[in-house]
Amino acid sequence: MTVLETTNDLYAEMRAIGAQARHAAALMARATPAQKTAALQAAAAAIRARGAAILEENRIDLADARQHALSAALLDRLALDDKRLEAMAGGLEEVAALPDPVGKELARWRRPNGLDIARVTVPLGVIGIIYESRPNVTADAGGLSLRTGNAAILRGGSESFHSSRAIVAALRSGIRQANLPEDAVQLVPTRDRAAVGMMLTLTEYIDVIVPRGGRSLIERVQRESRMPVIAHLEGVCHVYVDRAADLAKARHIVVNAKMRRTGVCGAAETLLVDRAAAATMLPPILADLHQAGCEIRGDEEVRALDPAAVPASEADWSTEYLDAILSVGVVDGVEGAIGHINRYGSHHTDAIVTEDKAAAERFLAEIDSAIVLHNASTQFGDGGEFGMGAEIGISTGRLPPRGPVGAEQLVSYKYIVRGDGQVRP
Repeated sequence: MTVLETTNDLYAEMRAIGAQARHAAALMARATPAQKTAALQAAAAAIRARGAAILEENRIDLADARQHALSAALLDRLALDDKRLEAMAGGLEEVAALPDPVGKELARWRRPNGLDIARVTVPLGVIGIIYESRPNVTADAGGLSLRTGNAAILRGGSESFHSSRAIVAALRSGIRQANLPEDAVQLVPTRDRAAVGMMLTLTEYIDVIVPRGGRSLIERVQRESRMPVIAHLEGVCHVYVDRAADLAKARHIVVNAKMRRTGVCGAAETLLVDRAAAATMLPPILADLHQAGCEIRGDEEVRALDPAAVPASEADWSTEYLDAILSVGVVDGVEGAIGHINRYGSHHTDAIVTEDKAAAERFLAEIDSAIVLHNASTQFGDGGEFGMGAEIGISTGRLPPRGPVGAEQLVSYKYIVRGDGQVRP
């Protein structure tokens, strides 16, 4: 078979997947809240029942990833265990318990001519979701699509192909048990990267694209997509320790923000410290980080306080390490921190540690990021921690949805107008 014939076959397969999703979306739009809840609960039960099989498929992915020398951070993102499987199933149950976001009346008014107008939420339709590494995104994305009455076409990373396939089988089992169309959740059945480009052109079938991964993936999708994009850009997240910070609180927050899980998008990548407090606050914070196994890349002032720190390059300030590495800099107060973060950050998640309410409020108001925290770890930048049950990403753009994209963010709305014979003069 020639390359052209192979490409034509793949394109035909992608169009077939799109057509199946479009048909499923029409049926899902009519599904009752009880049906969608039942599908999610059955899917959670299926993940638990098939746990051993899913973990076996994950071991295949991990072995392949090690052969291709994936970094420790990416291996951590890819790895599943009993605890993460239970979190996956629990997340589906949390989504099942959420209020149904479809059919909600957002506003209603009556015009002087008697027309009754209502704005009511409806599903988006078919969502194409392209992501890397993390197999739990497969369950989150599929579950949120079910809760919102959408159909999902999932294109997971090639490194998580076997894991994602097993998880999708469990999701489809739950959907089937609820008498809903199992094609409401489909996985692109190939690792061929050409499938991504084809997805981005299927405007007849896909209504919105959600990319979740590194900068190169996001930029490619934004450049090539012919449908709207909800982008989850990389997480260059910051913690700023102000001169009025409680030192014990700052030490605890910084270590957690960086080291709890270094491979998640909410992990801190840069620590900024107020110049007025650097001499007293930085040494114990850096000692904690070194003890936790973190490499420090610092500016000149940081290296003067910490001989173990290596010099930070210009590129370090805008790097998402996803590893036990932290760039550390000294800034002139809250104004310097705001300037640095708005210049080098990715508009994802940033935090200030301070007991000065005025400084905190200025930081919260002027940092141009989707999630901004006061006296809390950046690792709370997550839809599950926001009570959304799950998310399919953190939208870092300025147009809505922004921040964690959960069930309420995956619906649109339409206007329903009721009259009694009115015509326009």
